[in-house]
Amino acid sequence: MRTVEPLRPQLRGDLITPESAEYDSARRIWNGMIDKRPSAIVRCAGVADVVATVRFAAETGTLLAIRGGGHNVAGLATCDDGIVIDMGRMKGAHIDPVRRTVRAQAGMCWGDFDRETQIFGLATTGGQVSTTGISGLTLGGGFGWLMGRCGLACDNVISFQVVTADGSVRTASADEHPDLYWALRGGGGNFGAVVSFEYQLYPITTVLAGMIVHPMERAGEALRFYRDYIESVPDELAVYAAVLTTPDDFDVLAFVPCYCGDNLEIGIALLEPLRKFGPPIADTVGAMPYVALQQMLDPAFPYGINRYWKSNFVQTLSDDAIDTFVSYARSRTSARTICIFEHCHGKVHRVAPDATAVPLRKHHLAMHLLAVWEGGDPEPHIRWTRQFWSSMQPYSAASVYVNVLAADDSSRIPEAYGPNYQRLGEIKARYDHSNVFRVNHNIRPSKAAVG
Repeated sequence: MRTVEPLRPQLRGDLITPESAEYDSARRIWNGMIDKRPSAIVRCAGVADVVATVRFAAETGTLLAIRGGGHNVAGLATCDDGIVIDMGRMKGAHIDPVRRTVRAQAGMCWGDFDRETQIFGLATTGGQVSTTGISGLTLGGGFGWLMGRCGLACDNVISFQVVTADGSVRTASADEHPDLYWALRGGGGNFGAVVSFEYQLYPITTVLAGMIVHPMERAGEALRFYRDYIESVPDELAVYAAVLTTPDDFDVLAFVPCYCGDNLEIGIALLEPLRKFGPPIADTVGAMPYVALQQMLDPAFPYGINRYWKSNFVQTLSDDAIDTFVSYARSRTSARTICIFEHCHGKVHRVAPDATAVPLRKHHLAMHLLAVWEGGDPEPHIRWTRQFWSSMQPYSAASVYVNVLAADDSSRIPEAYGPNYQRLGEIKARYDHSNVFRVNHNIRPSKAAVG
């Protein structure tokens, strides 16, 4: 392993090496399949530590990984024989309740973020699991419960503070480095180490949400109803559909709605057809704090167990697509595995495909096959996921959300960015021509731009 000791006196935070007592715990990330051994982990105390580490890595040619929440399923928050910049201690937030904005440091998870913003009755789009880091989710686009009303997380970033490959601290916004601002809104960690985000917030405190559960025997019928139902719902209502196993070991098809409008009575009326269909075997929908919704799925996504994912948008949820989906979902190799249709609509689709790095502004359903298991041979779970995904390709829209790409999906990175990929490569060359920031879903610097 490369020596990193010259970095130690430049830091206020901790430099953890394989000799440190906390090394094994510090190198663990959310996906238990990932077992990498970095030369060092820098637990940054502030922006100066990030600057020092980026400069050291660039000058010495040391591999560099960036960790916010560590939730990336591909394991891109760590590396072998390199340095991990761990921002987990950088959790500061400053809210301006008049402008409805927040400046949030990159080590926050959405649970931390919501705790601060909800004091003022404010929120923004922020994933579906409270332990996910704000950094990775936002930099990859940022799907979440509120996206129909508020847009993607990246759509709501007013400015970024970012350490670029030359060690400079830059502000990227519509007025400063607008090309970098465009790229950071969805282009991932390719352009620097973002240390804080300034978000637009919205007055949202209480939502109408929960689960509407149907027996697996009616999954096909339920998905056909779902397909038609979501065609006409307003921006404020998102409905996901998921095949999962209940805590008492029953396989079910669950609708998971979230109405985030200002008038919950409107939401109650909108949800009435969904709640009456079936009828369901369970219905937990009711008014709840937004933070309770954000934590509702946390038990299904615990830290440290094994995960392998495949995903894409579907072109159409035809009867054949539904039948194929249900057939494979019935044969899941683990009770922890979840198969989801994620509902994308509303404000997300009113942003131009070239307005940010994220071009995914057209299709209404993303399919996520989330294989999850504890211990044992990973091969049956990986094989099932790949076969399921391959069988659904006739119905694919040939596009994918970059944040759900697996470690073996690097060939699909251009698919995630579509017509924006070339411009991203040009901006990459402008700010990181040596590809210092390459432990990510990597966009290589454009050779033409470098030349």
